[in-house]
Amino acid sequence: MFELPSPADLFASVIFGIVGYAAYRYGKKAGSTSPMAIGAALMVYPYFVSQTWLLYAIGCALCAGLYLLREPS
Repeated sequence: MFELPSPADLFASVIFGIVGYAAYRYGKKAGSTSPMAIGAALMVYPYFVSQTWLLYAIGCALCAGLYLLREPS
């Protein structure tokens, strides 16, 4: 039977989706593939993850990767 997502799942999907969209747009504007790839992953992965703790763990890991793989200015 189909089960509706919890509010925590919806919140994580929206927040990581917004961060992913911003990272993708930044990477496209700057011509950098790393933020574009991580941004696309942040926008897409909630469709494939069903456990709440895993949703937050992957999202935080991708955001940390976005921070750690930034280009030095």
